Amino acid sequence: MPATDYQGSFLGRISIRRNQVMAMEPNSHEQEVEDLELFQKHVSDRFSDLLSPPSDDSSPSDPLLSIAWLRKLLDMFLCCEAEFKAVLIMDRDPSQMTRPPLDRLVPELLERVVKALDICNALCLGVDSVRNVQKLAEIAVAALEQRPIGDGQARRAKKALNSLITAMMLEDKDGASAKSTERAWSFGRRGTSSTSAQKDRTAGLFRSPSCNMAKNWSAAKQIHAMSSNLVPPRGAEASGLASPVYIMSTIFVFVMWTLVAAIPCQERNGLGTHFPVPRQLAWAQPMIGLQEKIAEEWKKKEKKGSAGLLEEMQRLEKIGQSLIDFADGFQFPVEAERLEEVKTQVEGLADICRKMEEGLVPLQQQIREVFHRVVRSRAEFLDVLDQAGRLTAPTV
Repeated sequence: MPATDYQGSFLGRISIRRNQVMAMEPNSHEQEVEDLELFQKHVSDRFSDLLSPPSDDSSPSDPLLSIAWLRKLLDMFLCCEAEFKAVLIMDRDPSQMTRPPLDRLVPELLERVVKALDICNALCLGVDSVRNVQKLAEIAVAALEQRPIGDGQARRAKKALNSLITAMMLEDKDGASAKSTERAWSFGRRGTSSTSAQKDRTAGLFRSPSCNMAKNWSAAKQIHAMSSNLVPPRGAEASGLASPVYIMSTIFVFVMWTLVAAIPCQERNGLGTHFPVPRQLAWAQPMIGLQEKIAEEWKKKEKKGSAGLLEEMQRLEKIGQSLIDFADGFQFPVEAERLEEVKTQVEGLADICRKMEEGLVPLQQQIREVFHRVVRSRAEFLDVLDQAGRLTAPTV
């Protein structure tokens, strides 16, 4: 069943059950446990679809960390977030939010939300940067699609591709250094050198039109702060409302961690460190599988530095380097066999550009939708806490 279908069914069921709560008071605990189990099942099913999509020959699955895959991840997050609110606060007595352990867990969740908002802002800037890389790739495609390919076309393509590769060579290993704080949203640096003129021109292409994050802001530190006090409920709490709060907190951390790994973000040094998710939790198994796959990819790229794990960017880097080699040794006329090979690579580059053109703006819009959704949700929780405070306040 599609995510939106069983989300609607789930929310409708919660609403009906809560409206009838007085009629079935003796069984209310059993019904609540059933709702929690259903929420966990939906979380597990959605992550399973991301890990191993249903096989359909007519609709091949989207590669891990591709633009299309990240859009599915955000859709999954929005569905889970809506169901989580239904479980925790829909038609529920606000005073429950002030009782242990929710009196501690809910404020911690709201703190994670604030950190996630900063990450969403950084991700939108990162998508702007990826779109600028796309423009360079399109310049190279336009040059190499011309026939015959002459010296001018080869030089133009080489210049664009060299700028593209330079932009993607992030020095993540220097994340803790003072120099890294000068990093612009160009994937490069603002500093001058003997080749400063060329570097400044390249950097200018990649700076986001939006405001930069603060120089000392770190995506990796935000992720680590979000996961620092993430502890699974134990004992009786594991079957109560502490469970969905833990699940949603874990989803928050995983989604932000994945997006930061994929999309260029400021200061990701050390991001590959796993945040712990207990393996004994059945709903978490597909999430752990995804986490391990992404962490392994990060380890490979971190060794040489990268602009992120976005699948389209990795393909751009690979094809771009091959076409630079072609342009470096260009001699007119080009051998027919080599020309056919270049044609295939240029078609691949053009295909990536089309996917970026079709997917990057909607992806950025989804990130903004997540931002606004969690802002509204945080306001709803604060309103519930405020109601609870008035209910429990001593009368004068």
